Amino acid sequence: MHKVFGTKEKAEYTDREGAYLIPVRGDKVGVIRTPKGYFFVGGGIESGEAHISCIERECMEEAGYTVSVKKKVCSAETYCYHDEIGFFHPIQTYYVGEMISRKSESMEKDHEFLWIKYGDIKGRMYWEMQNWALDIIFEN
Repeated sequence: MHKVFGTKEKAEYTDREGAYLIPVRGDKVGVIRTPKGYFFVGGGIESGEAHISCIERECMEEAGYTVSVKKKVCSAETYCYHDEIGFFHPIQTYYVGEMISRKSESMEKDHEFLWIKYGDIKGRMYWEMQNWALDIIFEN
């Protein structure tokens, strides 16, 4: 399942492919809280990097956890304007999995990993496409 958000303007966009983990524990989901808002754990794929390797690296950097990636859930992309990047086109693939073991503190000082009940985080993710992916997991 794939969904496109936003409207593509006649402009040159910066594409950014990313891979993200949606860890679920009962009625809670693991998310990262930053000063900007709530996000899934994950991020941009580096040159030559596979999705699973990206998720493993990002989970260690952002939350200090080793993880187990189970399966792909969906993907989405959006066309938007970003204050620092300009016209931005993030393309995100979402996987469910588990946070296995905490090995260190987050390398990102403004990132905090939290377990939040789905009912409390529903509709509150920074990206509309991440809200959509979260609803797929909990409402299907």
